[in-house]
Amino acid sequence: MKLSQFKYPIPKNLIAKAPKSPRDMAKMMVLNREDESILTSKFKSVIDYINEGDVVVLNDSKVFPARMFGTKEKTRAKIEVFLLRQLNAEENIWDVVVDPARKVRIGNRIFFNKNLYCEVIDNTTSRGRIVRFNVTEDFSKVIDKLGKTPLPPYIKREPTEKDKGDYQTVFAKNVGSVAAPASGLHFTPELLKKLKDKGVKIAYITLHVGLGTFRLVEVEDLSKHRMDSEYFEITKENADIINNAVSKKGKIVAVGTSVARVLEANIVTTKSIRFGKGWTDKFIHPPHTLRVVDKLITNFQLPQSTLLMLVCSFAGRDFVMKAYKRAIKEKYRFYAYGDAMLVI
Repeated sequence: MKLSQFKYPIPKNLIAKAPKSPRDMAKMMVLNREDESILTSKFKSVIDYINEGDVVVLNDSKVFPARMFGTKEKTRAKIEVFLLRQLNAEENIWDVVVDPARKVRIGNRIFFNKNLYCEVIDNTTSRGRIVRFNVTEDFSKVIDKLGKTPLPPYIKREPTEKDKGDYQTVFAKNVGSVAAPASGLHFTPELLKKLKDKGVKIAYITLHVGLGTFRLVEVEDLSKHRMDSEYFEITKENADIINNAVSKKGKIVAVGTSVARVLEANIVTTKSIRFGKGWTDKFIHPPHTLRVVDKLITNFQLPQSTLLMLVCSFAGRDFVMKAYKRAIKEKYRFYAYGDAMLVI
């Protein structure tokens, strides 16, 4: 498989700038791998495709307001500091991306108000820096107060206060993502309750989604692409829920490519997974396929993205690209705030 095989034209007017309300009223395209049929429905009807004894696996990672804006000491140049992850809590050292990077060098200080600043202590990539903040108490409160919601770069507007809730799943718990696990945005508390009442099990994994989810694949030969590593965790309790369902012939429904990647990265046998935590850079693309996942809930992904490639691994490239062509014709809404796809 080559990168060019995952290219498609997307009209800009189909890129969703805000979510549907209520969330589960988004459109849902249903792809049946067995007969390659395509149906249009609403997301709230996803319950009709999930049966008693099945497990819905959700990514409970929580997005934090990672975009901070300050001014460079002396020159007063405006600098964006995009927080990626904390490297040292005691000294409050962070891995960040800065913009414009050409103005930010080791030793520079960036002020966010008269009392708060960070000092650049190292370079990592062309835009990456290691910084130390001068605040050592609970920094999460500072982030919540000063940070902005890290909307995806294709949403061409400034984030609003409303985005703090919209760009977050209703089950988000573990702070660490700089991009929402978007397939989970369609769920409501009411829909989750209906699934549980039906006898469907809910399991949670954590994968902190990084900026790598938006990073372009730059090589035509996909075997040469390397994914960014992302932190994950599967508790024993949740691994047991999944493995017990598999042993009883229940189906595993992965909500999002992040969930699918973590499950596939932690296979013990053909249909069971292990618990644990660590980092994964697993890249799933055709001709590889998914071994644990039986059904996949996803959004309409960016052209030539690793997320689209994973979906094609599960449903077949030709079938998926046919579905995307139809989605464009029928004016489905694309990307994080867009409509849903269910592959069965």
